[in-house]
Amino acid sequence: MKMQNLADLMYDQVRDIYDAEKQLVKALPKMAEAASTPELKQAFQQHLQQTKGQVSRLEEVFKHLNHSARGKTCKAMEGLVEEGEEIIGAKAEPEVKDAGLIAAAQKVEHYEIAGYGTLCTWAEQLELGEVKRLLAETLQEEKQTDQLLTQLAERRINVQSASK
Repeated sequence: MKMQNLADLMYDQVRDIYDAEKQLVKALPKMAEAASTPELKQAFQQHLQQTKGQVSRLEEVFKHLNHSARGKTCKAMEGLVEEGEEIIGAKAEPEVKDAGLIAAAQKVEHYEIAGYGTLCTWAEQLELGEVKRLLAETLQEEKQTDQLLTQLAERRINVQSASK
């Protein structure tokens, strides 16, 4: 696809983050299953439901951009998911594994925050108010998930894994 303007670039990046979210829908159940801390397990399960909603929201974005919902392989998310799978497969104490799962998940959240932040800025530049609203809703959810993971890590999981 030749990108001639910001709208073309935006469509390309929406396709990328759409694929990223779909990869996460597959990865989050594995992370939830690998978590030993009930609160972390619940956080991953809750974010799975949110992520499914984010996929639907992106499908709305595609409609507003007059394109069909079609992803393009997000190589960055493939790498981040692979890192999470390495943690899942590691031989580690449960609390240590949970700390690693949080680290892997926060890398994903930070990647998504960067992507959605950029897309919101572009939507505003292109005067796509409804697209910006949809993307900003997801951006807020990603920030909240990141904050929740930080709280779980700092208040409990990192403390427990440090005492091992």
